[in-house]
Amino acid sequence: MAESEILDRLFEVIEARRLERPEGSYVVSLLDGGVETMAAKVREEAEETIEAVAAGDGEHSAREFADLIFHAWVLLAGAGLRPSDVYSVLEERFGVGGLAEKAAREGDPIG
Repeated sequence: MAESEILDRLFEVIEARRLERPEGSYVVSLLDGGVETMAAKVREEAEETIEAVAAGDGEHSAREFADLIFHAWVLLAGAGLRPSDVYSVLEERFGVGGLAEKAAREGDPIG
């Protein structure tokens, strides 16, 4: 599988679990737990990622980043969004400096 396809393929598997709801599925258990459960896992994995990076352990950091992305993708599916929604936002931001982009969102209650 090409590296550029991995995130889309991961999301396809998550979506299949969401729709097919196989018994014993970890993804289904996260989705059934609602936003609080999914968000708690994202927070946990973000903290573990930060700790691994701070420790300077590249291999461990890569594994934690993978866990973080996986759980963020489950939360994305649970929110009824798709990777293309995120990709569109990222594409819009290309060529815009980070500080300028943030300033443009100042009126945004989430930004």
